[in-house]
Amino acid sequence: MQARVLVLFESPANLTASANSSAFSSEDNVNPTSRSFKAARLEAGMSRGDYVRWNVVPWPLFDAAGGRRVPNADDLNDAQPALAAIIALMPSLTSIVTFGATALTGIMRYYTLHAQPVIVPVLAAPHPSPANGHRRAENHVRAVNALRRSLR
Repeated sequence: MQARVLVLFESPANLTASANSSAFSSEDNVNPTSRSFKAARLEAGMSRGDYVRWNVVPWPLFDAAGGRRVPNADDLNDAQPALAAIIALMPSLTSIVTFGATALTGIMRYYTLHAQPVIVPVLAAPHPSPANGHRRAENHVRAVNALRRSLR
């Protein structure tokens, strides 16, 4: 894998999770988060080959009622091997961009708990979900700038 940037989100979205094993975390998914990310990526001048999109917890998480839930510390611990594996598959990795607090926490846990972490600069941007609608214009600018600066 020659991508230089790892783009980290939280966990699979509802529509991605509902598609089961046929689903991928992709900017082509038909949802507002994917559209917002793609717009920021294009404005930043980042090509699809520049990055790998990954979820810090790469499997869907559901609560007792079957609704999607936010990853907790146990989920982040369980997902550490998968995060370490994707990083190991990226020999050209130069930076990581996290979208949302959970993704940032996940990479920081990897940096501070993994025996031999691969450490590169991390840029953090707000999650582009419509649920994170306050300061939408500012959030877009932050996403564009994080992606643009990750390529330097």
